[in-house]
Amino acid sequence: MKLQQLRYLVEVERRGLNISAAAAALFTSQPGVSKQIAMLEEELGLAIFERAGKRLVQITPPGRVVLEMARRILAEAANMKRVGEDFAAEGGGQLSIATTHTQARYTLPSVIQRFVGQHPTIRLQLQQGSPEQVAGWVLDRSADLGIATEALDHRDELLTLPCFQWAHLVVTPLGHPLLDRRPLTLAALAEFPLITYDATFTGRSRVDRAFERQQLRPNVMLTAIDSDVIKTYVALGLGVGIIAEMAFDPLRDTALAGLPATHLFEGNTTRVAFRRDAWLRHHEYDFMQLLAPQLGRQVIEATLRAEGADPGL
Repeated sequence: MKLQQLRYLVEVERRGLNISAAAAALFTSQPGVSKQIAMLEEELGLAIFERAGKRLVQITPPGRVVLEMARRILAEAANMKRVGEDFAAEGGGQLSIATTHTQARYTLPSVIQRFVGQHPTIRLQLQQGSPEQVAGWVLDRSADLGIATEALDHRDELLTLPCFQWAHLVVTPLGHPLLDRRPLTLAALAEFPLITYDATFTGRSRVDRAFERQQLRPNVMLTAIDSDVIKTYVALGLGVGIIAEMAFDPLRDTALAGLPATHLFEGNTTRVAFRRDAWLRHHEYDFMQLLAPQLGRQVIEATLRAEGADPGL
């Protein structure tokens, strides 16, 4: 039995029993994957998959047991490598962070700057995507830590910890009629074309729910995943923007005015996530505490032992 065979097995299951897709993901050939799985079944003396010709149609009951064991073995093998990296004399290694554009652009620069100062030998990799992509990258171990506001706490395999809370902000061109409508209301916002985030990004669901509760239909004429894109089109006079408050800087965004919207939309919580079965290296603990000071190592370890929940928020 080889770890490679277990990797092939788990990837085939992850790809919906599509051997071709698994082979492509593993950068190998379809016959090679099929051969290794057949060799594993022969060694174990059982069928892991039911077949219709050469096609896999479902996982057998003993196959499910084997798959669960394979996932645990691969997780422990990955953790052994992480232990080796953590205790290596040269103190090097890599930290892969998956996050959304807004977090990468507005939250993480100062965190990463301080982290690099503390760990100059650690190579950093930053991946940007949707919250669902962020969760997926952490799940398949393409990333060590995921940072996002949505999706992370929907996966049982991930442990998520709250980092900080933030609110939405309404932005308009200077001199816009809304600047004279105080206090700002959702009904007033609904009178203008709106430019805001894509449906799965940066608290957009809370924006939608606020309008739904008041039975208002907002005129969302443009969506984007990038706060800077939203602000650009607002500055052109194409609509009123709804963005994360962290994405607005009065000193930089001089063509825009910002209107607080904490009374209009629910607050948002940005979270950090990692696999529950991952062995955390010391620099991962350090990064999380730089991101959210309340997330000290003792707090994280207590949460892993199910002795705490949502520390600090």
